[in-house]
Amino acid sequence: MPKTFALLGVVSAVLFALADSTMCHAQSAAGSASPSVACLKFKSGLSLGAPLPHTKAKLQWGKNVTIVALGSSSTTGFGSFGLGGAFPDVMKQELLQLRPTAKIALINSGRIMDDLEDNIARIDDDVLRHKPDLVIWQLGTNDAVWRGIADNAEEILGNAVKRLKGADVDVILMDLQYTPFVLVTGRYTRMEKIIADVAHQQKVGQFPRFLLMERAIAGGVTGLVSWDGLHNSAEGYRCIGIALGQMIDAETR
Repeated sequence: MPKTFALLGVVSAVLFALADSTMCHAQSAAGSASPSVACLKFKSGLSLGAPLPHTKAKLQWGKNVTIVALGSSSTTGFGSFGLGGAFPDVMKQELLQLRPTAKIALINSGRIMDDLEDNIARIDDDVLRHKPDLVIWQLGTNDAVWRGIADNAEEILGNAVKRLKGADVDVILMDLQYTPFVLVTGRYTRMEKIIADVAHQQKVGQFPRFLLMERAIAGGVTGLVSWDGLHNSAEGYRCIGIALGQMIDAETR
């Protein structure tokens, strides 16, 4: 019991500090830059690490590109307090700025509190029925923070990615956010490894959200985390969405 109270005390202290910095929109190490702009300076050298052949072909031929964002509350934009603030929406707008003639349809299939198995159970109805060219799959946070990670998590994730690839779909796996509630359990290290290993084995993209946020926060950027200590703030989602759009653009040139 004393250990539990001590842990809660640490988390509470961190949350209060984060809430204060987020609500104040504190200036970052970049001076007067907004948190999202400052965060993007730490994107240098990061990439998806895999080609997106179906998406590239559609963009190059000027055909309609259908993107499905699968995930949990991060995908819905929970905590951003406004339409268009979720990272998939920001990503789409960034892609359209980089490719003004592109035709992009975005379906947001995020659902609050989904874990890995919940996501997989929805693939037919909420992903494949839309006939996507690209699936951006944000995963792992609820497993690491709340539910626990299944013993066969790597196997079932790998099989699900194979299934998407078999439907001629490009896949990007988005890993965890770098926030206090993610870090406090210690399970995040295993989930990060599972996502990275599956992305490597299946030769699909991996968007390094955890590393980008870790770099930015270590570099003095504040205001990327919501008051709850778990989700991104609106500025955090903006950084993630813009970085994702730029990396998709780079892989499809």
